[in-house]
Amino acid sequence: MSCLPNSHTDNVLIGVLLTQVLSEGQVQPGQCAFYEECGKNPSIENPLIPPIVPCLSYTPARALKGAHYLKLKSVCPMLDRGENATLACCSIKQLRSLELSLTLSKAVLIRCPSCAENFAHLHCINTCSPNQTQTVNVTETRNVTYMGTNVKVVLGYQAYLSTAFAEGSFKSCQNVRIPATGGFAISTMCGRYGAKLCTAQRWYDFQGDSSNGLAPLDIDFKLIPPGVTAGVPAGMVPYNGRTLRCNETTPTGGEVCSCQDCQESCPLMPPPVMPAGPFRLMGTDGFLVISILLLCLLLVAFLLYLLVSCWVKAKEKQDKERWTGKTSAKDQNGNTVTQPLIDPSEVSCTDKNSLAAQEFLGSLFQSWGTLMASHPLKVNLFLMFHLVAVFATGLMYIELTTDPVQLWSAPNSRARKEKDFHDKYFDPFFRTNQLILTAPGRKGHIYDSLLFGRQNFSGILEKDLLTQLLALQTRIQNIEFWSSDLNRTATLKDVCFAPLNPSNPGMTDCAVNSLLQYFQNNVTNLDAKVNMTELGVTKEVDWRDHFIYCVNSPLSFKDITDLGMSCMADYGAPVFPFLAVGGYENFTNAEALILTFSLNNYNRDDPRFKVALEWEQIFLNIVQEYQRDPSNNFTFAYMAERSLEDEINRTTSEDIPIFMISYLVIFIYIAVALGEYTSFKRILVDSKFLVGLGGILVVGCSVLASMGFYAWIGIPSSLIILQVVPFLVLAVGADNIFIFVLEHQRDVRRLGETREMQIGRVLGNVAPSMLLCSVSESICFFLGALSTMPAVKSFALYAALAVLMDFLLQMTAFVALLSLDARRQDSNRCELVCCVRVGTRRPMKPNEGLLMPLMRKYYAPVLLHPVSRVVVMVVFVIMFCCSIFLMFHVTVGLDQELAMPQGSYMLEYFKYLYKYFEVGIPTYFVTTKGFNFTSAAGMDAVCSSVGCDQNRGNCSVVFQCASLTDGVLTRSYLAVPANSWVDDFIDWLNPGSKCCRLYTLGSETGNFCPASECEFFTFWSLVTQPGNNTYGPLLRPKGRARPSTLLLLLLLLLLRPQPHGFVGRAVSPGVRSLRFGCSQRCRVCLRPAATRFMAYHTSLTNSQEFTKALEKTRELAHNITMGMREVPGTAPDFEVFPYTVTYAFYEQYLTIVPEGLFNISLCLLPTFVVCCLLLGMDLRSGLLNLFTIIMITVDTVGIMTLWGIDYNAVALINLVTAVGISVEFVSHLTRSFALSIQLTHIERAKEATATMGSAVLAGVAMTNLPGIIVLAFAKAQLIQIFFFRLNLIITLLGMAHGLIFLPVLLSYFGTEKHLCDGQTRCFLWLPHSHTLF
Repeated sequence: MSCLPNSHTDNVLIGVLLTQVLSEGQVQPGQCAFYEECGKNPSIENPLIPPIVPCLSYTPARALKGAHYLKLKSVCPMLDRGENATLACCSIKQLRSLELSLTLSKAVLIRCPSCAENFAHLHCINTCSPNQTQTVNVTETRNVTYMGTNVKVVLGYQAYLSTAFAEGSFKSCQNVRIPATGGFAISTMCGRYGAKLCTAQRWYDFQGDSSNGLAPLDIDFKLIPPGVTAGVPAGMVPYNGRTLRCNETTPTGGEVCSCQDCQESCPLMPPPVMPAGPFRLMGTDGFLVISILLLCLLLVAFLLYLLVSCWVKAKEKQDKERWTGKTSAKDQNGNTVTQPLIDPSEVSCTDKNSLAAQEFLGSLFQSWGTLMASHPLKVNLFLMFHLVAVFATGLMYIELTTDPVQLWSAPNSRARKEKDFHDKYFDPFFRTNQLILTAPGRKGHIYDSLLFGRQNFSGILEKDLLTQLLALQTRIQNIEFWSSDLNRTATLKDVCFAPLNPSNPGMTDCAVNSLLQYFQNNVTNLDAKVNMTELGVTKEVDWRDHFIYCVNSPLSFKDITDLGMSCMADYGAPVFPFLAVGGYENFTNAEALILTFSLNNYNRDDPRFKVALEWEQIFLNIVQEYQRDPSNNFTFAYMAERSLEDEINRTTSEDIPIFMISYLVIFIYIAVALGEYTSFKRILVDSKFLVGLGGILVVGCSVLASMGFYAWIGIPSSLIILQVVPFLVLAVGADNIFIFVLEHQRDVRRLGETREMQIGRVLGNVAPSMLLCSVSESICFFLGALSTMPAVKSFALYAALAVLMDFLLQMTAFVALLSLDARRQDSNRCELVCCVRVGTRRPMKPNEGLLMPLMRKYYAPVLLHPVSRVVVMVVFVIMFCCSIFLMFHVTVGLDQELAMPQGSYMLEYFKYLYKYFEVGIPTYFVTTKGFNFTSAAGMDAVCSSVGCDQNRGNCSVVFQCASLTDGVLTRSYLAVPANSWVDDFIDWLNPGSKCCRLYTLGSETGNFCPASECEFFTFWSLVTQPGNNTYGPLLRPKGRARPSTLLLLLLLLLLRPQPHGFVGRAVSPGVRSLRFGCSQRCRVCLRPAATRFMAYHTSLTNSQEFTKALEKTRELAHNITMGMREVPGTAPDFEVFPYTVTYAFYEQYLTIVPEGLFNISLCLLPTFVVCCLLLGMDLRSGLLNLFTIIMITVDTVGIMTLWGIDYNAVALINLVTAVGISVEFVSHLTRSFALSIQLTHIERAKEATATMGSAVLAGVAMTNLPGIIVLAFAKAQLIQIFFFRLNLIITLLGMAHGLIFLPVLLSYFGTEKHLCDGQTRCFLWLPHSHTLF
């Protein structure tokens, strides 16, 4: 045995002992763990920056001087202790690499200097700390060959930090935003967790993960709470340096972070004004209290009236009867009545005027009727036919408005002006074509991810489904068709929205958003798999790992897996997860996939508009064919931009037969109901089929004449006019027809009177009543045309003229038709076969028909019984007060689903949209010209970046939106605050981000250099100038762009095409948010004519939310406007306004309540005035008439609330119509009562109810009801709700008030009427003749 030690064993022992000695000596102050660069990390593939790793070197820290010291002072100023006194563990080469790495990170953090400083602080400590071994524990090394030498490099280490330092750094960066996206910078630096779930530990873990493409090696950050020693190696001291709060300046002169990035920096703002609560009195609903008080007041007043009337009646019974004699007089029908004789001096002026008006109108219409009946063919029908024909020829020029914007938004309305302004300076909102796909039958699965742990994937997130979706998406993208407008084959790129290459887009430039864009629409990327090792565990990673990473970091150019794929879409922009998936709490649990094709929105007179429509039609055909395919595994909803208008037009055409059937039912009823039917043998003689047909033709001709006239003068029509106006005129016309024909049937020709004279006399009796209603309705509608809503205005104009024309044709053509029919009937000729005579002659006695005797014998006595009268008054007063309460709770708005027919695919789309979408539509805050962006004050007012004056910037769009969104999100209706193009450019110019470049060589020296150019020919233009503390010529002292530089660079960007490089993407939102007014001759740019700042609404699901969102954004824009006008140099007419595509539709609901009250009040006015005038200044009759119509209108709104009918422009049109129809129910009866010669109020009410009430019931109620009931079978929900339901309510309430309430009301409060014989005698119904019970 040898005495010498074994050489191998000795070497091992010596190595162990040497390692122990080295380990014991390395953990101490002033000792480095690594130093200098030793090449690239061999374990990292495809990094974003070179992964330079340090050499393992347990050596003392070096003292720095000269260039080495200056570089440390520049990159890591927190380690500066003065030249020759500063120790560090990093070489100058390491400092340069660290500077490059920090530059990329600072690009998103530099908006907040203290955050960027804290971020640099951490990595400076890890890389350069002179006490490196106390905070860093090397865990992984490898021998490599570097520059011909075998060296040991560090591939991983543990970094020990105190939780105070870690949390302080994280908190300073937590709210830093990326204005271009509206999101948080931290979301791009926290991997799978995003901003919402990010913590300090997760933030540091991502930074230390070499798979993120930025970290050159693996760093395991250990966050140690104060006082904790467990798990900390001996000698290690967790780093606990001082962090800067976000509202602190940096030692190097960096400004405090802006309010948008740091809540602590926000100046104190007054608390937001809380919205007014509901109106309350005595702790309950104020409107309920008012309604109850009004009910009590009316009932008490009515009770007092009854008591006083009883007392007056009892007292008058004690007086003697004051009859001065009796005489016989004739009523309007020639019947002999007994009247109390009075002296003419007792007759008031009003009574004389009333009689004079009736005498004049009766005589005038009698003469006119006799004339028309005497010449039915020669003059009357011939002239009327030609008059209508002349008017109707205007239909050749009729314009049918179908554009919802033009239909509901007035050209001079604020929303239309703002829309026109926006579309003038910016592109209109792009056209959206979208699918929302689900797979409800699919079961989910658990995926155990190497990087992200166990994840629950929903059934829709299956690879086979994504492959099918990609096939469908590709098929749609490849749509080709021949376009006659382009005279060539058109494809998607001809009409698509291509934000980064709008001038000459290729197929991959089109904005198509879907989950598949995370894989660049490439099936190879979707199929990619690779084995990856993490923390000693090797597993396969695939598309699911990439998806998880991308939905949390959509701006990443490379994921953290070994797949190394980008998350950016193929057209160069990020796809935010809410545009790719829906219905999620966690993205992997998403219940829906979203596929969106965006097209440019052209003006309707642009040929490309038709091309877009054709593309969308083919898109719909493909999607509908795919939906019918049995191999399709999706359940989905879809829409194209054209879908709304298409479906509205489709349902209109499909429901035309329903309207035709409705009119046919009305016609059959009129034809049958107008007949006399004295005997079975004369049924063909006494029928009024041709008269009914003539009445329908009169209505049709009046509508055609009205439409033709307005077409002549250029006032467009609409589908609502085509549906409502004929129905309205038919209701009015049928009533007049029944009144005229029934009066003629009830009359007996007098001795020596000709047929024509009888018709003239009958017309003289009823025409004043027809004139009263027609003039009232026509004036009502003409006043309704003062509405600012185009649809309401045009409807009112068309309806007003149609009612006038209907009255004119009834006074002419219909009189002629009745004369011809009476001639046929007198000759006992059968209708339709006039050559056939019947032997049975017509009885020479009045024919009262069926309704009049029933109402006179049964209905009127029961209705006007003393008990019934009281009950009726109480019930209707209660109903009126309840309706007042309900009226204040009616829902205002019109949900777009109601415009769709039942079974429409759009209904399913809206259902999916509201269920699965997480963010609402974008909205813009647009500025007009007159604001000086070239001044420091101007920039402060619109920016939120570091260095902006926060106090001055309180008025800025960004600040206001940020404060409102963060503070009162639920009331602001903004989900994402506004981003500022000024912020984008300031951040782009910031020296910390080192993004802005100029050429330094060649002919382009000094000009802007795009990012696609080689860096060798460029230099970082924004650097600190030697010898002073200011930045270069492009920057102001605070590090912000000089205003002149800002405009110069914007001009360069606008005039120079941008490539698809990083700079092009960064500035694109800014360029699209700015429009200059430029002098083409001098090439001098003036102040911007318009700019815009984009935000996002929350998900809005109904018209009430859309309206409130508009109201709140306008309120916010007004505050911004007032603040920005205070900036020196701002024009007094400068304005900021909000704009999004829906505002033009929902603006009407901000004013529709007061405008509706105004329009209905204007409509009510002529019903009172005309009634008073035509009844000879009978104020009481006019007031009772007006009060009953008001009750009908109020009760209609109350029932609307109970039946779930919203108040909107369509409802307003029907309410205006309700006033017109109410005139028919009320005014005829009021006039009949006023002119009755019966002795008492009750008898006059009974007579009016029996004679005129029966005609109104047959003419209005029974005519409308059959036609309305037919509308219940329409497919369109709009017709079912606003034409069937609402017209049924109007008709039933009109019938109830006109035939039940009004007779009772007149029996109590009707006028005491003087009637004169036209010479010297007048007769007065004295108060004592009034009977209360």
